[in-house]
Amino acid sequence: MANRAVQEIIEQQVLTVAKAVEDKLDEEIAALDRVDDDDLEVLRERRLQQMKKMAEKRSRWISLGHGDYTEIPSEKDFFAAVKASDRVVCHFYRENWPCKVVDKHLSVLAKQHIETRFVKINAEKSPFLAEKLKIVVLPTLALIKNAKVDDYVVGFDELGGKDDFSTEELEERLAKAQVIFFEGESSLKSSAKTRSVRQSSKADSSDSE
Repeated sequence: MANRAVQEIIEQQVLTVAKAVEDKLDEEIAALDRVDDDDLEVLRERRLQQMKKMAEKRSRWISLGHGDYTEIPSEKDFFAAVKASDRVVCHFYRENWPCKVVDKHLSVLAKQHIETRFVKINAEKSPFLAEKLKIVVLPTLALIKNAKVDDYVVGFDELGGKDDFSTEELEERLAKAQVIFFEGESSLKSSAKTRSVRQSSKADSSDSE
């Protein structure tokens, strides 16, 4: 009988300890759940604010003409455009084949990179601007950040020297200059649009004024 009584006491103590441990674990789990919920709420609120800011940015960009590849009608309009947008890619062109190749690529990129304004201006009709920016070879892309020309892509020399370069190659060159942005691989990977506009390289890659 004595042994049985001792056994019952031991079992009761074990159960008591187990219950205490279980209660402690329950409290810790509940505390973690509360912290996780709070953290999730903070992250959710932060994400909502980020989405709201991005939506506001997109609306502003679209109102400024981002998302489309458009022509700047005059030198005066050029200065207004570069002051309004933080990042601008401006194609100085003339009516020739190399410039038309660039047009096709920029039309694609303008839709892919709404954070940047893509425009073109006829260099022959903009002598003051062409002289001021030292535009000699056409096509030339002026890469503009914060209203200042930060870099140039002149002709096709940096794109393989031929007119069969892909949109992806031009995109990567613009990203290198940080006038457009994308995370990781090109936003045009696995897209049919990455293929070159023209597979032939018979035409000259650039043309001087």
